[in-house]
Amino acid sequence: MSQIRYRVNKQIRAKEVRIVGDDIESAIHPIEEALEIAGELGLDLVEISPKANPPVCRVVDYSKFKYMQKKKQKELKAKSHKTILKEIRFGPNTDDHDFSFKLKHAQNFLKAGNKVKTFVHFYGRTIVFKDRGRALLQRFVEELKDYGKVEQPIKMEGRRMILIMTPLLQKK
Repeated sequence: MSQIRYRVNKQIRAKEVRIVGDDIESAIHPIEEALEIAGELGLDLVEISPKANPPVCRVVDYSKFKYMQKKKQKELKAKSHKTILKEIRFGPNTDDHDFSFKLKHAQNFLKAGNKVKTFVHFYGRTIVFKDRGRALLQRFVEELKDYGKVEQPIKMEGRRMILIMTPLLQKK
């Protein structure tokens, strides 16, 4: 986790700064005056936006500020969803029951927010049934159109006919 370094109190190099904080009127002050205001309140002056003109500094307890920043980063990390690629394998002669069974798995994967890589594997002489494999994958896409959309259209890679689907955006 990358840690952002903040300049505190005497480390701030600007001649004048805009100060903000709880119970403090936002205004531009020379750095000495801003440090004095923070000192009177028993707090620290923390540079939160160094690229602004003039730089923005917050009057806050620095240890509490660091704690809150770590807490925010932890929450963001917990909320982020890592997309997983799930695979579903068919043969060119897959019957209806197996198809519907694997279709239910694909629906659950897409509902959970995962990508689904579906492929028809042609083994031995079944390579002559490419049309069956394409029809199977097109039927698969048609059945799942309410759950996901095609990211990578059907294509042959060696002895496999591959299709990748991504989940539709979740409405909250």
